[in-house]
Amino acid sequence: MLQGKIAWVTGSGSGIGEAGALALAEAGATIILSGRGAEKLDAVAGAIRAAGGTADIAPLDITKHAEVAKAGAELIARHGRIDILVNSAGVNLPNRRWKNLTGESFDRIVATNLNGTLYAIEAVLPAMRAQRDGCVINVASWAGRFHAYMTGPAYNASKFAVLALTMSLNDDEGPNGIRACALCPGEVATPLVAKRPIPPPPEDIARMLKPEDLGRAIRFVAEMPPHVAINELVISPTWNRILVGAKDIARS
Repeated sequence: MLQGKIAWVTGSGSGIGEAGALALAEAGATIILSGRGAEKLDAVAGAIRAAGGTADIAPLDITKHAEVAKAGAELIARHGRIDILVNSAGVNLPNRRWKNLTGESFDRIVATNLNGTLYAIEAVLPAMRAQRDGCVINVASWAGRFHAYMTGPAYNASKFAVLALTMSLNDDEGPNGIRACALCPGEVATPLVAKRPIPPPPEDIARMLKPEDLGRAIRFVAEMPPHVAINELVISPTWNRILVGAKDIARS
């Protein structure tokens, strides 16, 4: 259980971030929800409170270094510590092939998926070092562990980099009691699925991972004792379309 623990979850207005926040709250952690949409965060916070948990919101744009640093400092000042950081904010673009790729679109994806992850870690790392304890869970992707045509070069590059960032965090900060996990899910039925160039059919979405599956995985990692680091966790649907193929993800 996570009674007395403080957990900061970015990208928690929907999808994997929301599911992770709900699962950590169910385990007893106090949750701070961050993302761009205050209304969505309020709704998640309301659901946590209705279930008997404790939640607060800290709206921010994860791509803005100053906003993330300010939120982290205020969180630590308010609660005195930070025990768990879940980096779940992520984006991709509908038009994601090399023929569509521009420096601007690449920068947009990297700014959220990679830079935002770094900014949040930077904001909590001094406090975690001081308490000699902390768990960082970075939501990467199957496409960060294995190359996947479906997700495109910019997304893949950003998620491969998240794995490297996670490995280096364990390398540098493990001696200070800080453990990090790169969570690498295959296809998850989140709102982002509808933003693909060709949305998958409903019957395929029904066989994907559900956000709550990832919520349980996040809770599992967070509940490991301090001497245990789950460096990387790869999770996919049993019927894995990335391997078996599908019309909407065929090469164009």
